[in-house]
Amino acid sequence: MSAILVEHLVKHFKQVRALDDISFSIREGELFGFIGPDGAGKTTLFRLLTTLLIPDGGKAFINGLDVVKEYRKIRQDIGYMPGKFSLYADLSVEENLNFYATVFGTTVAENYDLIRDIYSQIEPFKKRKAGKLSGGMKQKLALSCALIHKPSVLILDEPTTGVDAVSRLEFWEMLKRLKQSGITVVVATPYMDEASLCDRVALIQSGKIMTISPPSEVINTYPWRLFSVKSADIFSLLGDLKRYPQVHTVFAFGQSAHVSFKSEEVTEPLLHDYLIQHGHSEITISKADANIEDCFMELMIKP
Repeated sequence: MSAILVEHLVKHFKQVRALDDISFSIREGELFGFIGPDGAGKTTLFRLLTTLLIPDGGKAFINGLDVVKEYRKIRQDIGYMPGKFSLYADLSVEENLNFYATVFGTTVAENYDLIRDIYSQIEPFKKRKAGKLSGGMKQKLALSCALIHKPSVLILDEPTTGVDAVSRLEFWEMLKRLKQSGITVVVATPYMDEASLCDRVALIQSGKIMTISPPSEVINTYPWRLFSVKSADIFSLLGDLKRYPQVHTVFAFGQSAHVSFKSEEVTEPLLHDYLIQHGHSEITISKADANIEDCFMELMIKP
């Protein structure tokens, strides 16, 4: 049985179609990622799955339970960590955890083994007000509260947004351990590099799912020759590359540009000469392997 099954789900807010006839299934025990920019529909989808919104069309099921008709049972069996820190800032770490355990009719002691690896990192600060915690510590507390009732499905909405790189890495290690314990983990992120850490990913944009595949398969579908190009003037570089004959796409990647070409005849020396003629200096050109973000941008421009 699928842990999550969605069939032709639709949700709109006035004239905005936040979810546009999406369908997918997530296997039990899977670490599944939704990858997409802000406004893609990830949060709306998660609020529907966690029974906080009612769909305008289609159906969704958690462990075979209908999210509209059987929402009370579902709420006992899922853990939800929203994108915005939503615990009680004026309660201590310990008080927040005890509160959520009580709401679900359990105790911290009963399920402590499930949260031990996570909570032990913030337990020395258990008397501190939640509002005074750092971003990484708030994240660990929120995850502990979402897990305290031993859910079978954990839904996390952009849990690493605004968190430092070290805390992001630690958090994903925690998610891997939760998956190993049999919990189905569903996570949304705007960070394309986190996609490789999932079993499968869904690329979502404008309320539509563009593809669902293991990360390696998504990358392997990229069809174009790709170069990474740098010069002293990145702004002018992007414009000149877009005017190059046979160019397909040009996107900024930090201080460099990823540029793809329709023709196999484009070579590094030819491209270098073109940029010299257009006044560029400190030019570096190398062949590049496509990543998830390249594939996402390619899917976005498809008709």
